[in-house]
Amino acid sequence: MDKPLDERDPVLLSLGSINADFEMRTDEAPGAKETLAAHDLVRLSGGKAANRAALARRLGCAAWLLGRVGTDDLAAQALQPLRDAGVDLDGVLHGAPGTAVSIITVPPDGKKRIVLAGRSNLAFSAAEAEEVASRVAAAPSGSVLTVDFEVSPDAASKAITRARQGGIRVVVDPSFPNDVPLEILREVDVLTPNVEEAFALAGLSERPDSSDPHAIQEAARRLADLGPGCVCVKLEDGGCLVLHDGRCWYQGAAAPDKVVDTSGAGDAFTGAFAVALLSGCDVATAAVHGVAAGEMAVAGYGSQPAYPDRQALDARMALAREREPWPGSFGRAKGR
Repeated sequence: MDKPLDERDPVLLSLGSINADFEMRTDEAPGAKETLAAHDLVRLSGGKAANRAALARRLGCAAWLLGRVGTDDLAAQALQPLRDAGVDLDGVLHGAPGTAVSIITVPPDGKKRIVLAGRSNLAFSAAEAEEVASRVAAAPSGSVLTVDFEVSPDAASKAITRARQGGIRVVVDPSFPNDVPLEILREVDVLTPNVEEAFALAGLSERPDSSDPHAIQEAARRLADLGPGCVCVKLEDGGCLVLHDGRCWYQGAAAPDKVVDTSGAGDAFTGAFAVALLSGCDVATAAVHGVAAGEMAVAGYGSQPAYPDRQALDARMALAREREPWPGSFGRAKGR
């Protein structure tokens, strides 16, 4: 950690899914047969919000986790590693129906498959949604709110609105895209969808093609027209396409020696991007942070255990800066 945390310092607020992860390896891809043999079972803390908060602490940033778990024994699995890491859990609510559970299978190519039972993530009452929004309003000046929509849309939307009213920047990972109210995007500073989510939010009916830069640019431009200040599309190759302030460019990723497990790589990207903004970086530099963190996340097994610390991320950042383009022009963007 770079320096002792101070309660007046800006924090990374992380609202969204908090899960008990059950992850295992398979020797074949799902669908190959009715029953697959699995090995290397691990029980972990997971969920998009939990992962972003864990990464923020790994990078030496104060983190407040906002979300909901059950009153069952799975809550300890989801929260204890975060508590041990120093994540502030005062904003985590407890109640029925039970802690969310994520079953993750990782085939030989490392490209995980997830089955998620949202449970408590989806059970915010109106009063609980307001409690979360009040917690956002109480954050120190200069804080950044990260949100995903694997929780009740009302809770996510209220938090975003309260952040905007208080001058807190908002970074949104739009999973699940069908649960994102499009009107809330006017209040978002940075939107970080993957290709599939970008196409869904943009209303493009054709199947997303991660190898077609023109289709991805079109999706990003349509999303920008909905109001977010920056659209950053996470690509399958680990890089990203950024549309910001009238420019559109591609930030490339270095191919890892081996993709061990893609679990949590997108969360690492969004979390590192937000921490960079919190630290005063511009969007271009934040994108390099995000790509570097995502690259490192896929090189280890499990989401949070694979996340880098500050020293490791800085070393990876140096390699990223040596690659072209940084930020290489992807063509001028029309409109914003």
